[in-house]
Amino acid sequence: MTRWGLVSTIKAEADDVLNFAAYHIEAGAHRLFIYLDAPCPKAMPFLQAHPKVRVIHCDEAYWLKRRKSRPNKHQVRQTLNATRAYRQQARELDWLVHMDVDEFLWSEDPIDQTLGNLPQDVFCARARPIESLGSNGTAFKAHMPRTPRRNAIVQSLYPKFGDYLKGGFLSHEQGKVFARTGSDDVKFRIHNVFVDDASNPDQVELPTVDLCHLHSKNWDDWIAQYRYRLQKGSYRSELKPNRSRENGGATLHEVLSMLEAEDGVAGLRSFYDEICADTAERRAQLKNHNLLKLRDLNLAEKRRTHFPEYQ
Repeated sequence: MTRWGLVSTIKAEADDVLNFAAYHIEAGAHRLFIYLDAPCPKAMPFLQAHPKVRVIHCDEAYWLKRRKSRPNKHQVRQTLNATRAYRQQARELDWLVHMDVDEFLWSEDPIDQTLGNLPQDVFCARARPIESLGSNGTAFKAHMPRTPRRNAIVQSLYPKFGDYLKGGFLSHEQGKVFARTGSDDVKFRIHNVFVDDASNPDQVELPTVDLCHLHSKNWDDWIAQYRYRLQKGSYRSELKPNRSRENGGATLHEVLSMLEAEDGVAGLRSFYDEICADTAERRAQLKNHNLLKLRDLNLAEKRRTHFPEYQ
C-alpha cells in the first residue's frame, strides 16, 4: 500500500487546525506532521492524542536548537519545517506534500491509489489549486491552464480587476507538490521541491487531484486577513505583477492599496465582490466556461468524526 503524508506549519484557531487535520485523515493520509507556528492550547491535546498526527510546537527553544533564532518570514519557517519533516520524519512514507491550513486535497479516487499508480521514475507530482468563492468551502473556481484564450476569459469574468490576476486567482496558481521520499539533499519551497539544486525533477501533474484553497470563506474572513496578506502574505509588495510594467501591469499590493486609499473599506469591498463573491450569476458564468467546481468539504462533520471530544 502506498503511504502518503503531509507537513504544515500552522498559525490558526483550533477549529481550523482540527478541521485541516480531520479532513486529511479522512482522505487517507498516513501521517500528518503539524508544526504549530503559534501556541494552540485548545487543539494541542487532541493533536497529540491522535495516532496519525505528529505535532511540534515551534517555540523559541525549538528554533534555538536548530539555528541562531526564529526566522522572521513565515515562508522561511514553512520551508525549513517541511524540509526537516522530509529528511527526518517521513521515512515511513512513500510521498510527502507540504500544504497550508486553508488547503484541502480532493479526489474522487483514493489519493494513495493515484500516487501508487505513478511510474517509479516520477519524483514529483503536482496538485493544481482551485480557489474558493465566498461560500465557506462549497464552490470553487477551477485552475485555468495557460492557453491563448485564458486572458480573454479572465477579462470577461472580471472586467475591472481581471488584468491584475493570474488566471483569475487572488492567490497562487502553482499548487503544491508531492515528493517521493528517500532522496538525499531535498529542499522544500512553498510551491516547489529542489533536489541537488534541480527544481521539481521528474515531475508530473495530478489532473484528478484538486487542491481546494479556501483563500476566502466570506467577506468577513477575507477582510480579517487582508492586512496581514498585504504586508507579509500573498498580496505583499515584492511579488511581481501579472503583466509587465510596460504593458500597464501593477501588483495586487498596489491595486489594493490604491483602492483602500481612495475609497477605504468600500473600495476593498468592490474588489472582493467582483473577484470572490459567490452569486448565482458568477456560478453560471464559471459553469459556462467549465470553470465551476462544487466541492462540499464537510469540514465540521469530519472534525466531529475524528476529534469527537473536541467542543
